[in-house]
Amino acid sequence: MDMKQRSSFCEAFVVMNATSSARVKTIQEHIEEMMEDEGYPLLHKEGHREALWVLLDYGNVVVHIFQDPMRHFYDLEHLWGDAPKRHYAP
Repeated sequence: MDMKQRSSFCEAFVVMNATSSARVKTIQEHIEEMMEDEGYPLLHKEGHREALWVLLDYGNVVVHIFQDPMRHFYDLEHLWGDAPKRHYAP
């Protein structure tokens, strides 16, 4: 989601989901490795122990990795409904 015009703390949200905590953790670890390899420092991480909703803060980009029920419960896409979105399929 393009947050440039809607947020003072970041330019983009990346929102994704997985079907289990093991998959959330795997996605989280992969993102962290890729971002580190590209030279982007992780500023803050939340939720990685429970892996229901992991937040990875890279400054201008904030990554949200949800287990399916948590994504529907928090519904960031609705909360930030006016933010332009791009959808990516596997």
